[in-house]
Amino acid sequence: MTTTRDVPSVQAHELDRRHRWIVVAICCMSLFIVGIDTSGLNLALPSIQDDLSTSYSQLQWVVDAYTLVIAGLLMLSGSMADRFGRRRVFRLGLTLFGVGSLLCSVAPSIGVLIAARMVQAVGGSMLNPVAMSIITNTIHDPRERARAIGMWGGTVGLSLALGPVVGGALVDAIGWRSIFWLNLPIAVAALVLTTRFVPESRAGRPRRFDPVGQLCVMVLLASLTYAIIEGRSLGWTSAAVVGCFVAATLALGLLVAYERRRREPLLDPRFFRSVPFSGAVVTAVLGFAAMGGFLFLNTLYLQDVRGLSPFAAGLMTLPMAGMTALCSPFSGRVVGVRGPRLPMVVAGAGISVSALILLTLRSDTSYVVLAVAYLAFGVGFGSLNAPITNTAVSGMPRAQAGVAAAIASTSRQVGTALGVAVFGAVTLGRLDGPVRTGLAASSHAGWALMLACGAGILVLALVTTSPWALRSRDRVAAEID
Repeated sequence: MTTTRDVPSVQAHELDRRHRWIVVAICCMSLFIVGIDTSGLNLALPSIQDDLSTSYSQLQWVVDAYTLVIAGLLMLSGSMADRFGRRRVFRLGLTLFGVGSLLCSVAPSIGVLIAARMVQAVGGSMLNPVAMSIITNTIHDPRERARAIGMWGGTVGLSLALGPVVGGALVDAIGWRSIFWLNLPIAVAALVLTTRFVPESRAGRPRRFDPVGQLCVMVLLASLTYAIIEGRSLGWTSAAVVGCFVAATLALGLLVAYERRRREPLLDPRFFRSVPFSGAVVTAVLGFAAMGGFLFLNTLYLQDVRGLSPFAAGLMTLPMAGMTALCSPFSGRVVGVRGPRLPMVVAGAGISVSALILLTLRSDTSYVVLAVAYLAFGVGFGSLNAPITNTAVSGMPRAQAGVAAAIASTSRQVGTALGVAVFGAVTLGRLDGPVRTGLAASSHAGWALMLACGAGILVLALVTTSPWALRSRDRVAAEID
């Protein structure tokens, strides 16, 4: 009988401890370039707008075209890695991400830039979940794996936090195109190191491809985001916007109905019977929606309202970057020792406190007040990533770790895309007058949404770590195994 065990070309027990941590570091390199590109680009948006003469909705698409493609392809990439080899797909992802970055850096128009971002995203979709699958199939000791996941979560937080600082410095010194040049040497180095150190592995019985489920996911995400972003300019009752909402609803209904009947679904409904797993998915959406909306609105506020240069705006986010860098690895260690509840509570509280402060935002708010808000957000977001990843993969059979990690990563990207779309739509939709004088007041609607995200994470922290929730996880793991 065929089993679901993994079949590596180099057995995990043949790798010594040093080699295993080199593999973890290489996987984190891929995550670092994706994170720093995503957050650093936000500081370049006003410069892109001036250089390429774009609208605010086009700026939203520069961010969301990338996140939507990644979200739509993450699970397909995970399945490809299980079937064709994780190292092979990981190397292909690094190559495509580098090529996409090069195309972005020479884009002559906003349309070409958005298309190049989509190429970047195809490569990016082959990095995060595949890298996590490589880690979970390289490190088997639970405590060592928890530390590796903590390092992984720390890299997520650090790259997203440093992105605005690094991006602002590059935009000021060289221009917005330099954001994409930064990716090239790191991608090449990661590609060389992967070839040298990462062993090939694949699933003993890879999951079948699910083209219907894949298409439903892509239609759902694309149509929903298009309707949210373009609803303000086209009109919420226009045929295009209403049609997109209808398409999203139909795609969701078909996805649920089809996946429940499929023997090897793209999204295994049994995963979601695990309360901790479902909670990790929702927490990822809420947390990264807060992050995506925060970075988008904060960039517009600091540069278009306060008149700061990209570098000065990046420096203003240093409190957030510093606390994220400190809290991310610490959160990973706490998760490994005490479980995910405390870091999740801290995450929800930090995001909520930041939102409460920003609800008082004015065009002349003290920079000290802003720094405190950014500090609180850094504490919250820095504490978030490790419990999400750990909760998603813990308790799942090792052969399903790649799929579980892919769903968690997809949830992050969905959250980011929805955060940029929804926060931007509610803020710009309430804008009364020029951005310079009206954005601060209209942004209160966005900060209220961020407060709701923080409160939701707090509730989930208590619910998903209860004994009842843990029993549901064990039942689901036994059933899937």
